[in-house]
Amino acid sequence: HRFYVVVSQSDGWVYIADGKRRKLEKPKRKNPRHLAKTARQVELSGVDTDQKLRRLLWDYNNTAPENRKGR
Repeated sequence: HRFYVVVSQSDGWVYIADGKRRKLEKPKRKNPRHLAKTARQVELSGVDTDQKLRRLLWDYNNTAPENRKGR
C-alpha cells in the first residue's frame, strides 16, 4: 500500500496526490469509499511543491508494514 494525501474535496469526491505518481498540479480524483483512512493527519500549509510532499510522505511509504498500524 502507498500513502497519499487528500489535497481537496468536491461534490463527494476527494483528490489525492503523492508528489511522484500523482502531482499536486494534477491530483487523482477518487471516491472516498475506495480509500482507507489512517489515524494520522498532516499539516499541508507549507507543502507547496511535489518535492516537499514526497519528503512528507517518505516515512510513511518506507517503513515496514507492521510498523504502519495506526499511522
